[in-house]
Amino acid sequence: MSTKGKFESTRRRLSEQQAETVDRLTTAAVTVLRTNGFSGLTVRMVATEAGVAAATAYTYFSSKSHLVAEVFWRRLNALPHETPADGDSVERVCDVLRQVALLVSDEPELAAAVTTAMMGDDPDVEHLRIRIGREIRARLSEALGPRHDPDVLEALEIAWSGALVRAGMGYESYAQIAERLETTAKLIMAGQRKA
Repeated sequence: MSTKGKFESTRRRLSEQQAETVDRLTTAAVTVLRTNGFSGLTVRMVATEAGVAAATAYTYFSSKSHLVAEVFWRRLNALPHETPADGDSVERVCDVLRQVALLVSDEPELAAAVTTAMMGDDPDVEHLRIRIGREIRARLSEALGPRHDPDVLEALEIAWSGALVRAGMGYESYAQIAERLETTAKLIMAGQRKA
């Protein structure tokens, strides 16, 4: 990742020192979530945990939903983006969906918070939702191959977003959702030419 992209925020470009502050805040958010859950999380608590002033935290994050959505975006963005040359398109798509579904699977408080945060109406969350959606679309598109059916891509995106909601509602764990997404992807892609 270029230095320019490393310091990009949802609100503005960041200097190295500002990026370090944002890193501390996002790390602290996960710590606070583990003990207090999303309902008990406040930006002020996260600022205290990170050792920064609350006013400073609010210059970077407009709400707790914005902060949690940023944590998810950073984790997604950190996932390797290389599509393996081996395997067919079904295997590649299943791999992408599994990686995304398991991104927060070992942290139940964060997983639940991500779903809640992503549904928020904060404009900064909306911006992140768009970025996250574009990133997942790009990964799925790459996994499908250059001559994929746009309807298949859209169905896979809908399956992913539906799975996020289903996990957030507590119907299944993110690990179970990863398995369901693989089955769903295979059903959606049944009969597709293996690229």
